Amino acid sequence: MTEQNLLQLKKDVEAAKTKTTELTGQKNALMKQLKDDWKCSDLDSAQKKLTKMDEELETLEGQIEKGIEELQTKYNVQ
Repeated sequence: MTEQNLLQLKKDVEAAKTKTTELTGQKNALMKQLKDDWKCSDLDSAQKKLTKMDEELETLEGQIEKGIEELQTKYNVQ
């Protein structure tokens, strides 16, 4: 390896370290937000919560659709 190659490699390593530090900080901030906003301590619990919320949303949407249909039938509205 030439000196130029080593200097470029050193520069690349330093850039990677900086990026790693930046991404680690972002991850920590997002994990804190996940815990504070949604009471989830890890991604697995967040995924479970999301699945549960999706199921609840589907149920509510079904109930709303049923209610709309009942109202349309009751008041003869299309």
